[in-house]
Amino acid sequence: MNKYKIEDIELIQTCGACPEQYEAFVKDFFSEDEKKQVGYLRLRHGFFYVDYPDCGGERIYDANPDGDGCFSCDERESFLNKAKESILDKINKL
Repeated sequence: MNKYKIEDIELIQTCGACPEQYEAFVKDFFSEDEKKQVGYLRLRHGFFYVDYPDCGGERIYDANPDGDGCFSCDERESFLNKAKESILDKINKL
């Protein structure tokens, strides 16, 4: 079976601040035209988490960045990459 790579995960920002949140998608190996949701990312009140595959699903990552309702500029990339790595770990084990 094919394994996903970090560049296969597409983040779509659904809210810019208070909370800053994203939905994560990958292309479906079985249908080139379709994507499937593999994550919900949210930062609010200094708590960042990733649920798989959507909001309310299994909590697969959490952290406490400096940002409250949105990441500070110097931490966004790092936390989003850690979120993607957590999603990769989950989907590649399935």
